[in-house]
Amino acid sequence: MDETDADAATGTLCTGVITIASDRGLEEDAAGETVTDLLKADGHEVAVREHVNSDHDTVQSIVSRLLDRDDVDIVITAGATGVEPGDITIEAVEPLLKKELAAFSELVTVLGYERVGTAVVGARTLAGVADGTPVFCLPGHVDAVQLAIEEIVLEEAPALVERAGYEAADADEEPTDANGAEPADGGA
Repeated sequence: MDETDADAATGTLCTGVITIASDRGLEEDAAGETVTDLLKADGHEVAVREHVNSDHDTVQSIVSRLLDRDDVDIVITAGATGVEPGDITIEAVEPLLKKELAAFSELVTVLGYERVGTAVVGARTLAGVADGTPVFCLPGHVDAVQLAIEEIVLEEAPALVERAGYEAADADEEPTDANGAEPADGGA
């Protein structure tokens, strides 16, 4: 068990936060600041916080890089999830996911509808597991970020990290038969 696994087991998560926007920088990043503040207020750490322009390949590359880091338990993106032509986060991240958590988007929609009504139709979210790491893609609007983090992510992320980590560890193990012995054909 490495250090971040131990932290996750005690409830402290190390997070990679990425905000995606072409019309503002890190200094004007209210959504990323909200994610960071809410995580820290709940006792979690932010291992890395980055801001990138809304470019498909750049977003996909940086999320992939964070998934490879040993000090990141979860990845949270904020921004570029709407319906405008430059909103590419969902399309960039979705191919990286091994398992999608469809209920996340549904729940964000229900909670969002309770607060803003039918305007929630234009908000897209995504959550899933990639390489044993939960990933949450949130809109870049502060209220939407706060809703998703407070109502869902803080509540569910520790359990998801634990369960997804077991899955990743199991995938690395050699296949065995019912008695724990390796197959005679080497698992092929």
